[in-house]
Amino acid sequence: MDTPFLASSLHTPNELTKDIRRVIFSEEELQRRVRELAGQISADYRGLDPLLVGVLRGVVFFMTDLMQAMTIPASLDFMAISRYDPQQKSKGAVRLTKDLEESVEGRHLIFVEDVVDTGLTLSYLLRVLKARTPASLEVCVLFDKSRHRLVDVPVKYKGFDLQDRFVVGYGLDYRGGYRHLPFVGELKPELLNLA
Repeated sequence: MDTPFLASSLHTPNELTKDIRRVIFSEEELQRRVRELAGQISADYRGLDPLLVGVLRGVVFFMTDLMQAMTIPASLDFMAISRYDPQQKSKGAVRLTKDLEESVEGRHLIFVEDVVDTGLTLSYLLRVLKARTPASLEVCVLFDKSRHRLVDVPVKYKGFDLQDRFVVGYGLDYRGGYRHLPFVGELKPELLNLA
């Protein structure tokens, strides 16, 4: 639910909050939904010791809270990607810059993502993981921008639908900033330079 931004709604207001036009999801809404997702996953994976896999960096906040709210044993690992090859300057290509440290063969994987929009990157990463023969592979996403979808990707656990807005906070950034905000808010339009 959209609410106008009020500095008093934060636990610790700081210099960066002046850039927020409105709060889209409050800290309380986020934490409540994360606990609900953790409950679903805990019920579905009881006795299976799943491996949570995420792509650095935006997913760290969501993945940490999700894992802490789960009531079953689980482990985690991370990948990192680059959206283009700096040598070729070819935009749109995905390159793996950090691979998983654990073997996924025979493991029950849950790919955790902060935002899914076109599905192109997620589709690529799911193909990479499926080729490593896990026992199962499901997707958990906090924010779904399904209106942007170009490739169908299977999302089993979904936090929120997200309209076509540029938002920051709770891991989501703009030029490396704002990730630390405990809520998700819309940046003031005059701050965006998306060209």
